[in-house]
Amino acid sequence: MQITKAEFLTSSSKASQCPEADRPEYAFIGRSNVGKSSLINMLCNKNSLAKTSSTPGKTQLINHFTINDKWYLVDLPGYGYAKVSKTQRKEFKLLIDNYLRHRSNLMCLFVLVDSRHNPQKIDLEFMHQMGIWGIPFVIVFTKMDKLKPSEKEKNIESFKNALLEEWEELPQIFITSAEKAEGKDEILNFIDQVNEQW
Repeated sequence: MQITKAEFLTSSSKASQCPEADRPEYAFIGRSNVGKSSLINMLCNKNSLAKTSSTPGKTQLINHFTINDKWYLVDLPGYGYAKVSKTQRKEFKLLIDNYLRHRSNLMCLFVLVDSRHNPQKIDLEFMHQMGIWGIPFVIVFTKMDKLKPSEKEKNIESFKNALLEEWEELPQIFITSAEKAEGKDEILNFIDQVNEQW
């Protein structure tokens, strides 16, 4: 699949305000500063589609984009650390939880993980919760261009092993670099295949 048209549609402060669930939808989420906006911009061939920032916690609403007039791409607020108050963090969590549990057209959640770090408890706990709720998700390792080949292998294996302590079967994994457009074709082809189930 090639993305030839990507347009911002709307931002929602509540899951109930999201657009009508009339087409397949794919949401992107991860810890603050995981490189989510850069990845979305790379996939869509638009440098300024999703707002990037050096400040963690920039995305604070559910942002919908229409892709090729056929499906929605959703930029969700990050989970975990962000320079916001505890109250705001609780509000973000409620917003994300309500969206994930009640969005009927959500085909798959892309959970982004920074490939430079050891398995983080917060990522593993988030994936555990997705398993409990039965929400289909895949894992996207970001910033792979920052690692040496030997580190890439080691870090991914380490994460897989951490997951296998609890999961019998691993979700699909994508290796990406927004800088080098690595993983772009694989992700878009995956979305194309899932769209056929709509």
